[in-house]
Amino acid sequence: MRDKKSLFKNVRVIIFILALLASVVLIHPGYNSEEGLNTNLNYGLDLEGGSWLQIKLQGALVQVDADPEMIVSQLVEPVISAPIQVTDSNLDVSGVSSSDRYLTFTTSATVSASQLELLDLGSVSVDKLSQGTTQVTLTTTKETLIQAYLAKAFDAEVLPISTEDGTVYEIRAEASEEEIEALMEKVGGTILKNEDGTSTYKEGVSTDTRDLTRDILNDKLNSLGLKDIPVRTVGEDYILIDFAGIDLATAKDIAEKPGKFEIRIQTTGNETQHVLYGDSIVSVGIPSYHDNQWHTPFTLNEEGARALQKVAIDTGATDYPESHYLNMYLDEEKIYGAPLSYSAASRLKETPIYSWEASTGTDEAAKTEAETLQIHLRAGALPVNVVLVGSGHVDATLGKQFKTEAVIAGLFSLLAVAAVVFRRYRRPEILVPMIGTSVSEVIMILGVAAAIGWQLDLAAIAGIIAAIGTGIDHLVIITDEVLYEGKLPPTRVFVSRIGKAFSIIFGAAATTIIAMSPLVVMGFGALKGFAITTIIGVFIGVVIARPVYGVVIKELLEVEGNGSQESTAD
Repeated sequence: MRDKKSLFKNVRVIIFILALLASVVLIHPGYNSEEGLNTNLNYGLDLEGGSWLQIKLQGALVQVDADPEMIVSQLVEPVISAPIQVTDSNLDVSGVSSSDRYLTFTTSATVSASQLELLDLGSVSVDKLSQGTTQVTLTTTKETLIQAYLAKAFDAEVLPISTEDGTVYEIRAEASEEEIEALMEKVGGTILKNEDGTSTYKEGVSTDTRDLTRDILNDKLNSLGLKDIPVRTVGEDYILIDFAGIDLATAKDIAEKPGKFEIRIQTTGNETQHVLYGDSIVSVGIPSYHDNQWHTPFTLNEEGARALQKVAIDTGATDYPESHYLNMYLDEEKIYGAPLSYSAASRLKETPIYSWEASTGTDEAAKTEAETLQIHLRAGALPVNVVLVGSGHVDATLGKQFKTEAVIAGLFSLLAVAAVVFRRYRRPEILVPMIGTSVSEVIMILGVAAAIGWQLDLAAIAGIIAAIGTGIDHLVIITDEVLYEGKLPPTRVFVSRIGKAFSIIFGAAATTIIAMSPLVVMGFGALKGFAITTIIGVFIGVVIARPVYGVVIKELLEVEGNGSQESTAD
């Protein structure tokens, strides 16, 4: 008769026991008189109760053309309160690089470079001519001028997107085709047409903007120390947010409230001095790579630019920039720090700087940091205007009822499976390890969910039930393959049959994972949760639980067979 302790010396069994114990620790089940049973598991909206919000991203994508000279007149004349006269321009000349394009105008008004830099028309050079005339040279492009014109008209960010068909302007605010057409007529322009004669105007935003909005919301909401708040995109223009355990009024307040962004400058040692808050940042650009560095551009308003200049001069940062870091904080947590560049320090001695770039480095990690900084710089301020198009609330009592019913459904399915298995084999030594294996798989699935903070909802529970069914199928395959006329075959035959069983199981598991993978990538909400839970369940079963079942069933049936032989001999 074999040593019964040999089962616990098997490496697969040891790994199985350790994984099971780790899962129990991660789930951390407990009980108190007020809340009853509690764990480290996160429950979704339909099991916990709470609120949900659906928001629509407002924007427009359009291709337009316009007269750059008329745009400059429209933007500059109201600022300087005097007419201008364009004297030279090469913006419409083909073959000229963007760095060499310019537009020059003269005016009788007194003009400063800092005054015009606020218009974001490009680089500004101001020269005093004779007879009280001022000459201004803009190093710019037609795309930059159109971008500035649309941004001024709609009081919103406008992003030029280069495509094979030309430049598409993304207006990050509500903008109708009629409004854009009327604006372009004022500057000698129009909305361009596609090759088939249809308008290039399209309501909505780009995929990048949609994803950026989702990331900003996700970063802001999940930095508040609340339960994990899933933020999901629905189609191209909608975002759905679930606030489990949070009432509707609080959910709306959380979603609309921006984070606290602050820039402070290092004075002496670890001491810092306040410079400005996030409301001084008027725009945040897309990270770009130039001068062998990744940079995240942002623009300050008049008040913020002058505050930064004053503090930099007062603290000596303009004289010794390497000793005075500019540190950025989001909700009092430091997210970035770097010294002023020598060129910026030199310019700050003479004039405030409105356009800044935060450099992060040269490698892929620096690129990721630049993209993350873009999100942080907004401090929860979304890149586009949004409108609430739907909201709802799930009562906590109803959520608790769903949770109870989901547990009952899981237990009922397990009992039903147990009944079918017992009817098929009528042998407790097969039924007990089979059901025990299924229960252990469920515990390990919940352990993984607790470890990664995955929210369990009704779809996830359905995925667990599906994993139970798939697991039982695989265990039946193992049992049928290894039994020979109701008992274990010789060892050599057993090894052959268990190998055949697992070849079938691995093939079936791979098919399930491949079938579910598209739902993980392309699905959202319930479909994605169901697919992820099912894949986790199948993976845990195939890698950890089912090989152990093969070891255990062999051990138990061998013990049973040896016991029967000894009784017969007696």
